[in-house]
Amino acid sequence: ARVSTDDQTLDLQIDALTAAGCERIYQEHASGKGFDRPELKQCLHALRSGDTLVVWRLDRLGRSIKDLINTVNQLEGQGVGFCSITEHLDTSTPAGKFIFHVFASLAEFERNVIRERTNAGLQSARARGRVGGRPQKLSDEDKDMICQLMRDDNNSPLRIAKRFKVSKSTVYKTVREKQAQNQPNV
Repeated sequence: ARVSTDDQTLDLQIDALTAAGCERIYQEHASGKGFDRPELKQCLHALRSGDTLVVWRLDRLGRSIKDLINTVNQLEGQGVGFCSITEHLDTSTPAGKFIFHVFASLAEFERNVIRERTNAGLQSARARGRVGGRPQKLSDEDKDMICQLMRDDNNSPLRIAKRFKVSKSTVYKTVREKQAQNQPNV
């Protein structure tokens, strides 16, 4: 049983879980965004093969379908069933397992469609001459100057980085890239 804030009550969920015959009810006042929830971790750790994890509603376990699918698949691998009271979903039955896998397939399909649309949009933008990504912080002249300054042992990479308002790793990366450009192709 989970609610997002302390001013919300768990009574409705606890009543439904008790009526469903749950032997142990884990109660949590936390956001469902992440899985960094102590009661959820304790619950998942306590589950053994043959047990069934029961939730009042799917969104009480997690907010994203991806996280729900991963959790239910993990439970299935451990021989643990999953039941959601409100959605009448029970993966310990063939029909419940089928419905859950339909949900999983729809989620995967949606992810693939989004990926295809994103790639098509990027290709279209490239065809029109648009370049994606963050603008370069250093101009070609700045990069040449960094390389020149790095050749002088009196200059420290940190001082150079501060001068150009970049990180020290950017200074090293710039030098490596320039060296690679100047190498003849073998």
